[in-house]
Amino acid sequence: MVRARQAMVSIVAALLGAAFFGGFAGAVHPLGDSLAVFRLPIAVAFALWVIWSPWPAWIRWSIAVLCLAAMGQIVAQKYVSHPDGPITIYQKNLLFQNDQVDALAADIRAMRPDIVTLQELTSRNAALVRDLRAEYPYQASCALVEWAQVAILSRWPVEGEICIEGDALVGVQVVAPRGTFWAFSLHLSWPWPFDQADHLERLLPVFHDLDGPVVIAGDFNMVPWSFALRSIERSIGATRAGPLFPTLTKKAAPLPIDHVYAPGGGQASPRPLLGSDHSGVLAKVFVFEP
Repeated sequence: MVRARQAMVSIVAALLGAAFFGGFAGAVHPLGDSLAVFRLPIAVAFALWVIWSPWPAWIRWSIAVLCLAAMGQIVAQKYVSHPDGPITIYQKNLLFQNDQVDALAADIRAMRPDIVTLQELTSRNAALVRDLRAEYPYQASCALVEWAQVAILSRWPVEGEICIEGDALVGVQVVAPRGTFWAFSLHLSWPWPFDQADHLERLLPVFHDLDGPVVIAGDFNMVPWSFALRSIERSIGATRAGPLFPTLTKKAAPLPIDHVYAPGGGQASPRPLLGSDHSGVLAKVFVFEP
């Protein structure tokens, strides 16, 4: 009976270990990024379980320290100080059936962002972009599917536009007072077993060919410590505006999946749901060198 119990403890510990270490293997297989989404609870469960396993003490405590380090790396992102940048981005996944667009428009006006990035723009919530046209006359959108679009609004003039139909990416070349930069609104696919990795593989070459600074905001459906989002950071030479906070809660699981990336990073803060299942993100970012 004791041996059977020890065997069961070892099997569960091995499974938790596979899930924990697999979460760092997103470069090898996209399943790794799916596991990375749950790195914090997996690390907690693995650390607590392995302590009671029959494995040698040096293995048990070494693994516990690794789990604590992984947890600390994530939790610390909630408390790191980030300075305000001079350019303000308002990021929002609208939710296709949002019926509070008047309240959302009022919040956007109150925050006075320079750029607004939107996802899940549909016929039911399209009144928002029409209502904001006076403040944001430069607008572009691109289809994700037949009934939903991503959109970007700018108070500053634009010189160029990029639309990747079906891949939920729209961008404009913004002529800001201090210079020109590219700003994108993105709605990335769900991770494995869905096609997020393939989606990202199609989009990264788009950013490689751009001249000038690049800002990307959107619903990435992925956590910032994943291989997928680190690939975006490397591709555009950007840093996520912080600190870390959840933007979507599903079945009591708070997930930080809406982000703003800019060359110099910046400070981000949450905005209310306002008819959506995603919090808005208000980011004050650094685009140009001081």
